[in-house]
Amino acid sequence: MDFLTRAHELLASHPVVDGHNDLPWALRRSVRYDLDRLDIAADQTGRLHTDLPRLRSGGVGAQFWSVYVRSDLAGDDAVSATLEQIDGVRQMLARYPADLAGALSADDMEKARGESRIASLMGAEGGHSINNSLGTLRALYALGVRYMTLTHNDNIAWADSATDEVGVGGLSAFGEEVVREMNRIGMLVDLSHVAVSTMRDALATSVAPIVFSHSSSRAICDHVRNIPDDVLAQLRANGGVAMATFVPKFILPAAVDWTRAADENMEAHGLHHLDTTPEAMKVHAAFEAANPRPVATVSTVADHLDHMREVAGVDHIGIGGDFDGTAFVPAGLDDVAGYPNLIAELLRRGWSGSDLAKLTWQNAVRVLRAAEDVARELQTRRGPSNATIGQLDG
Repeated sequence: MDFLTRAHELLASHPVVDGHNDLPWALRRSVRYDLDRLDIAADQTGRLHTDLPRLRSGGVGAQFWSVYVRSDLAGDDAVSATLEQIDGVRQMLARYPADLAGALSADDMEKARGESRIASLMGAEGGHSINNSLGTLRALYALGVRYMTLTHNDNIAWADSATDEVGVGGLSAFGEEVVREMNRIGMLVDLSHVAVSTMRDALATSVAPIVFSHSSSRAICDHVRNIPDDVLAQLRANGGVAMATFVPKFILPAAVDWTRAADENMEAHGLHHLDTTPEAMKVHAAFEAANPRPVATVSTVADHLDHMREVAGVDHIGIGGDFDGTAFVPAGLDDVAGYPNLIAELLRRGWSGSDLAKLTWQNAVRVLRAAEDVARELQTRRGPSNATIGQLDG
């Protein structure tokens, strides 16, 4: 039996839980969530990385849909945009009930798998989405958000980002309270995008397992968005999961400088560097034609997973592709149909079926269940925190 056939068989029983997909933002930008104009029940190759047929062929069983909003939105504007993103996901779930099942818990994920539907969870990408309000954090949880990335690309008042200057030096006192309240309500603390100081502070504060929804190994590619080995090693004791991303500029050293130049070209054309609309992709294509792009491959991603397994342990790794949140993808992982190619490469490298079941499904389900268990215990001991950033940070 060839490795790709075996990969499809494995995914049929233990499908991929992907930690991060930006389809909601892509739908917002392109058609303002109008699924009559962009129907993901049809193949949208060339427009999106994600649609229902390719999710099915890729062996995806659960997806954390990112309800990301850009970090240059602030205050109530950020909160409103996040609510619109949540509503966009809900519209998607209502339109495609045969394929997508809303999920709020680990049990919901398992139920959806039994029904051959794709469990759909939500993750908020950046603490700016709560506007320094623990009440807003709880409201997002009530609306179905099951992780929050503490920062996006910019610092916020209570946490430092990996891609900004030093601010509070990790987490402030209010930032630590945010983590404690996330533990209490059962929302996963996501440490992708945050500074290493923030990673360490969050791990020291959290009594529940944490996640990295879309980050890879800094030892393999020395990019600030990746996870250093000392932090990866802490996942064994914490119980968390690091979900490897596919974004070439985070996984392939040769792509780092090229992507910086491509981003500068986008900005010179008056476009945001994360823009993946057809207009933006034409600008990218013209730049790439003149400046050939270093191409990451399935093997590049597998190198990261090999190292992450060695350092963190096979119980603490997963997959978070970041499809529809990046202009460029590795060869062989061109869209959400590509996961079997990655599983085949790992089989080729000697990964066992039981190890791959942990990578694709079991670890992510376990970490959400553990967060739920911690929350139930904490809620017997304390009620909601109503602390403010002014009270704790002065």
